[in-house]
Amino acid sequence: MSLRHAVLGLLAQQPGSGYDLLKRFEERFTYVWPATQSQLYGELGKMEKAGLVRVAAEGPRGRKEYEVTPEGHADLRHWLVEVVPEGTKRDDRLLRVFFLSVLPPDEAKAYLQKNLEVFQERLEALREIERVTEWGPGPGARYGRMSLEFGLRQLTMLCDWAEWSLKQFG
Repeated sequence: MSLRHAVLGLLAQQPGSGYDLLKRFEERFTYVWPATQSQLYGELGKMEKAGLVRVAAEGPRGRKEYEVTPEGHADLRHWLVEVVPEGTKRDDRLLRVFFLSVLPPDEAKAYLQKNLEVFQERLEALREIERVTEWGPGPGARYGRMSLEFGLRQLTMLCDWAEWSLKQFG
């Protein structure tokens, strides 16, 4: 996934400013595809130059609200329908597990314990989102709920794996 497609997707759902996008990223993509303010504003500039988005309205203090152009919709559709997702190819957590044998067992175990704690914190954060979110009847809510469920299941699996790994130390 690219930042461009995340921005196109959000703007296709609802036009917004760079600030609006930053808030949506924080609400929806914290554990999936985080982005900084400078990344978002830089990408918006590139996308505007490429004709994928345009300024729909300007407000006070230079606020610009962006919307997706027909070219942007076509690019988003192409990415959604025709480009096969590769998934995550790199996971530095797992790469480190391959090399834990170079550490004393107590340090290797501490590494796995820390991972378990991080997974549990993230899982609890998603459970809180699940608790406080009112899912409406629209398709955006349906797919948002599917994404949340993916995160819940994935983090549950990671917690299970970390607990299993810790048990390997006896």
